[in-house]
This record gives sequence, structure tokens and C-alpha cells, in this order.
Amino acid sequence: MNHQARREDYLISTDQALLDVEVIHNYLRQSYWAADIPVEIVRRSIANSLCFGVYKNAGQIGFARIISDYATFAYLADVFILEPFRGQGLSKWLMEMIISHPQLQGLRKWMLATRDAHELYRKFGFTGIKNPDNCMEIYFPDIYLPK
Repeated sequence: MNHQARREDYLISTDQALLDVEVIHNYLRQSYWAADIPVEIVRRSIANSLCFGVYKNAGQIGFARIISDYATFAYLADVFILEPFRGQGLSKWLMEMIISHPQLQGLRKWMLATRDAHELYRKFGFTGIKNPDNCMEIYFPDIYLPK
């Protein structure tokens, strides 16, 4: 079931049929966290996530996705609002929609990674990792670069 809310000319929706993969891909391939990501990978990530599109007059202007088991854990990824639409409270509204989504209630842990949006996420209860020594990763930073 799709979850959505409207404010003036804006809409946030979890309806994947509304997503504009070209807008999402164009943003992500220029981002610091997913530079050069192939469109096929973006499509697959969308298909396997709970996605939130942000729209103005039916044009996509923002995005976020949740990777989750819907029981214990959620990872917030690929959050953006296009530059011309920043400073209007849309990222806060997007986060309100994500945090309050019915399928994401009662989770034990949420995680995300950010280089520059700590203040936004702190408003929604995110903090630094309590026990960073307990966390591990496998990371391939150049995986999207041509071989």
C-alpha cells in the first residue's frame, strides 16, 4: 500500500510508479556517495527498497530509500532534494514521512551514512555510532568506475 502526503504543490509518495529513474540516476551519479553509479544499479536498488519520491507539480525533485527487514533494522540511503528546492523544509518533511511510515515502526535500529547532513538527522534522533568498534564493513569505493 502506498503512503503519501501533500503540501501545497508538493507530494511525497512511496508509489514506485511515480519515480523518475532518470532524475534519480542523474543526481546519484554525481553525488559523493554513488559517483558514476550505473542506471541498472539504480533501478535494482529502487526495486529492492521502500522508496520515497518528492514531487512538485508531478516533477520529481527529491528522493530517499529505506533498506529494511521491516522487523528490526532500517538503513536510510540516497537522500536528496534538488538544489533549486532546498531551504523550504522539504528534507525535514521527507524525514518526517520516513520516520512515521507505518511499516517502519518498532524497529530496533536505524542507520545511515552522511558527510554533511548531521544536523538534519539529529533532529530525528540519529546520533553517532555508540560502539564503532562493533561495526565492520566491506567497502569497494571504486566499484562504479569503468574497468
